[in-house]
Amino acid sequence: MAQEIDSIQAVAARYDVIVFDQWGVLHNGTAPYEGAIAAMAGLTCNRAVLSNSGKRAAPNAERIAAMGFDAALFDHVMTSGEALWQDIAQDRISHSRFHPVERAAGDAADWAEGLAIDLTAPNAAQAILLMGLLDGTDLSDWTQQLSDWRARDLPLYCTNPDRQSPRAGGLVISPGALAYMYREMGGQVMFYGKPHLPVFTALEAACGKGRYLMVGDSLEHDIAGAQAAGWDSLLIQGGLYAQAFATGDHDSVLADLVAKQGIAPPTYTLKELR
Repeated sequence: MAQEIDSIQAVAARYDVIVFDQWGVLHNGTAPYEGAIAAMAGLTCNRAVLSNSGKRAAPNAERIAAMGFDAALFDHVMTSGEALWQDIAQDRISHSRFHPVERAAGDAADWAEGLAIDLTAPNAAQAILLMGLLDGTDLSDWTQQLSDWRARDLPLYCTNPDRQSPRAGGLVISPGALAYMYREMGGQVMFYGKPHLPVFTALEAACGKGRYLMVGDSLEHDIAGAQAAGWDSLLIQGGLYAQAFATGDHDSVLADLVAKQGIAPPTYTLKELR
């Protein structure tokens, strides 16, 4: 079973690079979690962010900095949106006309800057670009649109495989939930981001060889992805599984959670980043 630790400093000296998920680990989408900035500042190894965000790396770095995290705290930032952008820029993807689904108007246009692609209506698109969803999204509202896309056999590129994300007021539906719904309808889905290996190998290419520790709050994405990449992992109890850990015995709750995911336990667990 995983080792429960009191702070990240208890194991930090064992690693060359410590990689952090954003939502549920560093911040709640609005503000940093108490102790997160101090925990980051106390590390002397390379520090990186690996996020299932549809946006590119630079806007995510700016957003973290705007919340109060000094930019000097991060040596590297990699996002799933960045990974897809790079694949299109390097001609690894043949589609060039995308219908965007975004959390805020303009997100897709900002993301696509520098790419030779068109953002268009579904009836003119070759594929769907699923970047984000409005907070409060109800998946049932998308049934007809998904059916229309499926009827046109449109492949879907999902730059955020997360099914839920923590916000200050609780959990909200994330793009991954819609992508999985489309796949269940028979649609073709290409997932970018954790737990899929390309985003892990892209970060390794930037940081270099060494001993890696992934810090995240999702067994499905952070922990499973780290295990597939050969990294150690640390599960933050206070993110997606906060309620489960708050109401049950640590070992029993963790055993149940990993059994449901069909993965090995993380290397460590920690109540919150500190």
